[in-house]
Amino acid sequence: MLAPARWTSVDLALLLLRLGIGVSFVYVYGAEKLFGGPEQWAGLGQTMAVLGITFWPTFWGFMAALAEFGGGILLMLGFLFRPALTLLLGTMAVAALGHISGQIDGGPWHATEMATVFVALLLTGPGRYSLDAYLASSDLASSES
Repeated sequence: MLAPARWTSVDLALLLLRLGIGVSFVYVYGAEKLFGGPEQWAGLGQTMAVLGITFWPTFWGFMAALAEFGGGILLMLGFLFRPALTLLLGTMAVAALGHISGQIDGGPWHATEMATVFVALLLTGPGRYSLDAYLASSDLASSES
């Protein structure tokens, strides 16, 4: 069993990881796509063709942009952590398949690396310094009263 001081450093590491990756997904990836508008969403959504889904490309592109932007915010906050990671993981899976199929230029490495991080975070949880942990502890405290 880890000593309490060791758990504190693990929780701090999870916070730093959530913040660093979340900022990237909000400002570097998600914002550009989300605010790019319907033309950009349609182009992005065409990647769903790798899964055989060729209808509503604008919708799928918007959902991918929203997953990256909103998922990044939720990741930073540690709120709705596992649902947000599930959406981000799905987005990374489609991106990786798009790269592998040649529909998206470049290699799949960034998408597969992020997918690996998201799976690891799904397994560990958001840590103590998160809204999910805070809400869980306040729910527990109010139910014990």
